[in-house]
Amino acid sequence: MTTKIAVTGKSGSGKTTLTKALLKNIQNRFPEKSILLFDNDLTSELAHSFGLDIRNTIYGIRSGKHEYKTGIPEGMTKHEYIEWAMEDILVSLSENVDIIVSWFVGAKDCRCPITAQINDACQRLIERYDFVIFDCEFDLKYLNQLVDTNIDLAIIVTTPTIDSVHLAKRISEFSAKYAAGGQLGIVVNKVKSEDMNSISEQLQDIETDVLGTIPFDSDLENGKLDRNSDIVCEAVNQFYFRLNLPQENNQ
Repeated sequence: MTTKIAVTGKSGSGKTTLTKALLKNIQNRFPEKSILLFDNDLTSELAHSFGLDIRNTIYGIRSGKHEYKTGIPEGMTKHEYIEWAMEDILVSLSENVDIIVSWFVGAKDCRCPITAQINDACQRLIERYDFVIFDCEFDLKYLNQLVDTNIDLAIIVTTPTIDSVHLAKRISEFSAKYAAGGQLGIVVNKVKSEDMNSISEQLQDIETDVLGTIPFDSDLENGKLDRNSDIVCEAVNQFYFRLNLPQENNQ
Protein backbone atom coordinates (compact mmCIF):
# COMPACT_ATOMS: atom_id res chain seq x y z
CA MET A 1 0.00 0.00 0.00
CA THR A 2 1.28 3.46 -0.92
CA THR A 3 1.83 6.08 1.78
CA LYS A 4 0.98 9.51 0.36
CA ILE A 5 2.30 12.79 1.79
CA ALA A 6 1.38 16.28 0.60
CA VAL A 7 3.43 19.36 1.53
CA THR A 8 1.58 22.67 1.07
CA GLY A 9 1.97 26.31 2.06
CA LYS A 10 2.71 29.72 0.64
CA SER A 11 5.67 30.31 -1.64
CA GLY A 12 8.88 30.84 0.32
CA SER A 13 7.70 29.00 3.43
CA GLY A 14 10.15 26.14 2.90
CA LYS A 15 7.98 23.47 1.25
CA THR A 16 10.77 22.14 -0.94
CA THR A 17 13.26 22.06 1.93
CA LEU A 18 10.78 20.12 4.07
CA THR A 19 9.99 17.76 1.18
CA LYS A 20 13.68 16.91 0.80
CA ALA A 21 14.05 16.46 4.57
CA LEU A 22 11.08 14.06 4.58
CA LEU A 23 12.69 12.18 1.70
CA LYS A 24 15.94 11.74 3.62
CA ASN A 25 14.16 10.66 6.80
CA ILE A 26 12.12 8.06 4.92
CA GLN A 27 15.23 6.82 3.12
CA ASN A 28 17.08 6.47 6.42
CA ARG A 29 14.23 4.45 7.93
CA PHE A 30 13.28 2.45 4.85
CA PRO A 31 16.28 2.30 2.48
CA GLU A 32 14.72 -0.49 0.41
CA LYS A 33 11.39 1.28 -0.23
CA SER A 34 10.51 3.00 -3.51
CA ILE A 35 9.72 6.73 -3.43
CA LEU A 36 8.10 9.00 -6.01
CA LEU A 37 8.59 12.76 -5.71
CA PHE A 38 5.66 14.51 -7.37
CA ASP A 39 6.45 18.14 -8.19
CA ASN A 40 3.00 19.78 -8.27
CA ASP A 41 4.27 23.34 -7.73
CA LEU A 42 4.15 25.68 -10.73
CA THR A 43 7.71 26.87 -10.04
CA SER A 44 9.07 23.29 -10.27
CA GLU A 45 11.46 24.22 -7.46
CA LEU A 46 11.71 20.63 -6.26
CA ALA A 47 13.12 19.49 -9.59
CA HIS A 48 15.41 22.53 -9.68
CA SER A 49 16.76 21.63 -6.23
CA PHE A 50 18.17 18.44 -7.75
CA GLY A 51 19.82 20.47 -10.52
CA LEU A 52 17.18 19.42 -13.05
CA ASP A 53 15.39 21.55 -15.62
CA ILE A 54 12.56 19.17 -16.45
CA ARG A 55 10.62 20.36 -19.49
CA ASN A 56 8.67 17.13 -20.11
CA THR A 57 5.66 17.38 -17.82
CA ILE A 58 2.17 15.97 -17.37
CA TYR A 59 0.90 19.23 -18.83
CA GLY A 60 2.97 18.49 -21.92
CA ILE A 61 1.14 15.17 -22.32
CA ARG A 62 -2.21 16.89 -21.89
CA SER A 63 -1.42 19.68 -24.35
CA GLY A 64 0.31 17.47 -26.92
CA LYS A 65 3.54 19.47 -26.56
CA HIS A 66 5.63 16.74 -24.92
CA GLU A 67 8.93 15.92 -26.61
CA TYR A 68 9.34 12.16 -26.30
CA LYS A 69 12.62 10.39 -25.69
CA THR A 70 11.73 7.76 -28.27
CA GLY A 71 9.23 7.39 -31.08
CA ILE A 72 5.60 6.83 -30.12
CA PRO A 73 4.72 3.12 -30.40
CA GLU A 74 2.00 2.35 -32.91
CA GLY A 75 -1.38 0.81 -32.22
CA MET A 76 -1.91 2.10 -28.68
CA THR A 77 -5.25 3.10 -27.24
CA LYS A 78 -5.54 6.57 -25.67
CA HIS A 79 -5.23 5.08 -22.18
CA GLU A 80 -2.15 3.09 -23.20
CA TYR A 81 -0.61 6.15 -24.81
CA ILE A 82 -1.02 8.29 -21.66
CA GLU A 83 0.47 5.61 -19.44
CA TRP A 84 3.37 5.18 -21.86
CA ALA A 85 3.89 8.95 -21.93
CA MET A 86 3.84 9.16 -18.11
CA GLU A 87 6.57 6.53 -18.01
CA ASP A 88 8.51 8.53 -20.59
CA ILE A 89 8.62 11.69 -18.43
CA LEU A 90 9.68 9.97 -15.20
CA VAL A 91 13.21 10.93 -14.15
CA SER A 92 15.25 8.58 -11.96
CA LEU A 93 17.17 10.27 -9.14
CA SER A 94 18.58 7.08 -7.63
CA GLU A 95 17.88 3.36 -7.54
CA ASN A 96 14.70 3.76 -5.49
CA VAL A 97 13.70 7.40 -6.07
CA ASP A 98 11.99 8.94 -9.12
CA ILE A 99 10.57 12.40 -9.79
CA ILE A 100 7.78 13.61 -12.05
CA VAL A 101 6.64 17.19 -12.74
CA SER A 102 3.02 18.14 -13.39
CA TRP A 103 3.19 21.93 -14.11
CA PHE A 104 -0.24 23.27 -15.23
CA VAL A 105 -3.24 21.05 -14.55
CA GLY A 106 -6.72 21.01 -16.04
CA ALA A 107 -9.80 22.27 -14.21
CA LYS A 108 -11.67 19.59 -12.28
CA ASP A 109 -14.95 20.42 -14.03
CA CYS A 110 -13.41 19.91 -17.48
CA ARG A 111 -15.42 17.21 -19.24
CA CYS A 112 -12.76 16.36 -21.82
CA PRO A 113 -11.81 12.65 -21.65
CA ILE A 114 -8.10 13.33 -21.14
CA THR A 115 -8.76 14.82 -17.66
CA ALA A 116 -10.12 11.48 -16.41
CA GLN A 117 -7.50 9.53 -18.32
CA ILE A 118 -4.63 11.50 -16.75
CA ASN A 119 -6.23 11.08 -13.31
CA ASP A 120 -6.37 7.32 -13.85
CA ALA A 121 -2.80 7.18 -15.14
CA CYS A 122 -1.55 9.21 -12.16
CA GLN A 123 -3.38 6.86 -9.80
CA ARG A 124 -1.77 3.80 -11.32
CA LEU A 125 1.66 5.44 -11.26
CA ILE A 126 1.28 6.39 -7.59
CA GLU A 127 0.25 2.85 -6.65
CA ARG A 128 3.58 1.50 -7.95
CA TYR A 129 5.53 3.18 -5.15
CA ASP A 130 5.78 2.61 -1.41
CA PHE A 131 5.87 6.36 -0.70
CA VAL A 132 4.78 9.37 -2.73
CA ILE A 133 5.63 12.92 -1.61
CA PHE A 134 3.75 15.74 -3.33
CA ASP A 135 5.37 19.18 -3.29
CA CYS A 136 2.18 21.17 -3.78
CA GLU A 137 0.93 24.60 -4.69
CA PHE A 138 -0.82 26.85 -2.12
CA ASP A 139 -3.31 24.20 -0.94
CA LEU A 140 -4.54 20.71 -1.83
CA LYS A 141 -7.14 21.86 -4.36
CA TYR A 142 -4.58 22.18 -7.15
CA LEU A 143 -3.33 18.65 -6.53
CA ASN A 144 -6.89 17.33 -6.45
CA GLN A 145 -7.53 18.88 -9.87
CA LEU A 146 -4.78 16.62 -11.22
CA VAL A 147 -5.40 13.41 -9.31
CA ASP A 148 -8.18 12.51 -6.91
CA THR A 149 -6.27 10.41 -4.39
CA ASN A 150 -6.42 9.90 -0.64
CA ILE A 151 -3.70 11.68 1.34
CA ASP A 152 -2.31 10.03 4.48
CA LEU A 153 -0.49 13.13 5.70
CA ALA A 154 -0.92 16.76 4.61
CA ILE A 155 1.58 19.22 6.05
CA ILE A 156 1.03 22.98 5.86
CA VAL A 157 4.36 24.76 6.12
CA THR A 158 4.25 28.20 7.71
CA THR A 159 6.77 30.73 8.96
CA PRO A 160 6.66 32.27 12.47
CA THR A 161 4.85 35.49 11.61
CA ILE A 162 1.28 36.39 12.48
CA ASP A 163 0.34 36.89 8.81
CA SER A 164 1.81 33.53 7.83
CA VAL A 165 0.00 31.73 10.65
CA HIS A 166 -3.31 33.29 9.63
CA LEU A 167 -2.66 32.20 6.06
CA ALA A 168 -1.92 28.67 7.29
CA LYS A 169 -5.33 28.67 8.95
CA ARG A 170 -6.95 29.57 5.60
CA ILE A 171 -4.96 26.87 3.81
CA SER A 172 -6.13 24.38 6.44
CA GLU A 173 -9.75 25.36 5.82
CA PHE A 174 -9.32 25.13 2.04
CA SER A 175 -7.52 21.78 2.22
CA ALA A 176 -9.51 19.95 4.90
CA LYS A 177 -12.00 18.29 2.54
CA TYR A 178 -9.19 17.01 0.31
CA ALA A 179 -7.33 15.55 3.30
CA ALA A 180 -10.40 13.89 4.77
CA GLY A 181 -9.46 10.65 6.48
CA GLY A 182 -5.79 11.58 6.72
CA GLN A 183 -3.72 13.69 9.07
CA LEU A 184 -3.64 17.45 8.48
CA GLY A 185 -1.23 19.57 10.48
CA ILE A 186 1.06 22.58 10.54
CA VAL A 187 4.85 22.70 10.68
CA VAL A 188 6.34 26.05 11.70
CA ASN A 189 9.56 26.66 9.78
CA LYS A 190 12.44 29.16 10.16
CA VAL A 191 11.90 29.52 13.91
CA LYS A 192 14.20 31.68 16.01
CA SER A 193 14.15 31.50 19.80
CA GLU A 194 12.06 34.66 20.17
CA ASP A 195 9.49 33.79 17.49
CA MET A 196 7.25 31.28 19.21
CA ASN A 197 6.25 33.65 22.00
CA SER A 198 4.89 36.16 19.49
CA ILE A 199 2.71 33.64 17.60
CA SER A 200 1.79 31.14 20.32
CA GLU A 201 -1.64 32.72 20.84
CA GLN A 202 -2.39 32.65 17.11
CA LEU A 203 -1.37 28.98 16.91
CA GLN A 204 -3.78 28.13 19.72
CA ASP A 205 -6.63 29.68 17.74
CA ILE A 206 -6.00 27.39 14.77
CA GLU A 207 -8.08 24.22 14.86
CA THR A 208 -5.24 22.27 13.27
CA ASP A 209 -2.49 20.34 15.03
CA VAL A 210 0.99 21.81 15.16
CA LEU A 211 3.08 18.78 14.22
CA GLY A 212 6.49 20.33 14.79
CA THR A 213 8.82 23.29 14.54
CA ILE A 214 12.01 23.73 12.52
CA PRO A 215 14.84 26.05 13.58
CA PHE A 216 16.04 28.85 11.34
CA ASP A 217 18.91 27.78 9.06
CA SER A 218 20.92 30.77 7.91
CA ASP A 219 22.56 28.75 5.13
CA LEU A 220 19.21 28.47 3.34
CA GLU A 221 18.71 32.22 3.47
CA ASN A 222 21.96 32.68 1.57
CA GLY A 223 20.52 31.16 -1.60
CA LYS A 224 21.39 27.49 -1.19
CA LEU A 225 19.86 26.15 -4.38
CA ASP A 226 19.81 22.47 -3.46
CA ARG A 227 17.58 23.25 -0.44
CA ASN A 228 19.36 20.58 1.61
CA SER A 229 19.65 21.27 5.33
CA ASP A 230 20.99 19.09 8.13
CA ILE A 231 19.15 21.32 10.60
CA VAL A 232 15.81 20.74 8.90
CA CYS A 233 16.46 16.99 8.55
CA GLU A 234 17.22 16.65 12.24
CA ALA A 235 14.14 18.67 13.20
CA VAL A 236 11.94 16.39 11.05
CA ASN A 237 13.62 13.38 12.66
CA GLN A 238 12.63 14.75 16.08
CA PHE A 239 8.91 15.09 15.28
CA TYR A 240 8.63 12.20 12.80
CA PHE A 241 6.93 10.07 15.47
CA ARG A 242 3.95 12.47 15.42
CA LEU A 243 3.34 11.96 11.72
CA ASN A 244 0.87 9.52 10.21
CA LEU A 245 3.68 7.58 8.57
CA PRO A 246 5.18 4.10 9.00
CA GLN A 247 7.46 4.28 12.01
CA GLU A 248 9.46 1.09 11.92
CA ASN A 249 11.17 -0.83 9.15
CA ASN A 250 9.15 -3.97 9.86
CA GLN A 251 5.81 -2.27 9.14
